[in-house]
Amino acid sequence: MSGRVLITAGASGVGRAMAEAFDEVGAQVWIADLDPGALAECPSHWSQSQLDVSDETGVASMFAELEADWGGLDVLCANAGVAGPTAAVEAVALAEWRACLSVNLESAFLCSKYAAPVMKRQGRGVVLITSSTAGQYGYPNRAPYAAAKWGMVGLGKTLAMELGPHGIRCNVICPGAVEGPRMEGVLQREAAAKGMTRDQVYDGYASGTSMGRFVEAQDIANMAVFLASDAARLVSGQVIAVDGHTVNPDPKL
Repeated sequence: MSGRVLITAGASGVGRAMAEAFDEVGAQVWIADLDPGALAECPSHWSQSQLDVSDETGVASMFAELEADWGGLDVLCANAGVAGPTAAVEAVALAEWRACLSVNLESAFLCSKYAAPVMKRQGRGVVLITSSTAGQYGYPNRAPYAAAKWGMVGLGKTLAMELGPHGIRCNVICPGAVEGPRMEGVLQREAAAKGMTRDQVYDGYASGTSMGRFVEAQDIANMAVFLASDAARLVSGQVIAVDGHTVNPDPKL
C-alpha cells in the first residue's frame, strides 16, 4: 500500500512491528516515541518525533511538522500505552491512576484530535487505536489499565460515527497477552503480588485462550496493515481482538 502512516510508541514492541509492517508494504512511516535510545535504533528513512504523546503541546507540534513535511496523513496508529500498577483498587494511588489513563487514553484522544482535521481536509483516512482485551473483559488488580482500555474502545466507536461521514474509518485493535518485555514486567509483578512463579502466571494467561498461547507483536501489526488497506474499506467502528480467542478472561492465577 502507498500512504503516510503515523505510529505512536513506534520505536519498540508492537509499535515497531507495525512500523516495519507498513514499511514493507510501501508506506511512508513516521514514528513518535519517548525513548531516544529506541528511536536511534530505528531505520533512518523513518521520520521521527521524540515526545510524550500525552502532552498536547508536543502532539500539536508534531502534527504541524508532519503536515509541513508530508502535506497530510493517511493512517494514525494510536498505539502508545503503559501497563500501570498491579494492585488491588484500594492500593492504587490517584497519581498512578491518572498516569495510566494519561498515557493510554489521553494520548489516543490527543492524536485523534489533531489527526481528524488533517484527514477531514483530505476526505479520507484511517484511525487505528490499540486497546487491549482488558478493554473487553476487565482484569482484577489492573483497574487503571482496564478503565483506560475500555475508554479507548468507547473513543474508537465514537470516532467511527463522528468521522465516517468524512470518509474516515476508525477501528480498535485489542491485543491479548503479547510476548515481549512489557508483558514480562506484568508477569513478574503479578507473580510477586500473588506469591507465584512467573511461569505459573504465564500459564494462567495462556490457558485463558482457546489456542493456549500468547500472541506476538507481528500478529498485531498484520491486523493493522489489513485494517488500513482497501481490503477493509467498509470495516469501521469495530473492536477486533487479536488474542488467540480469550475464553476465560480471569484465569484463577
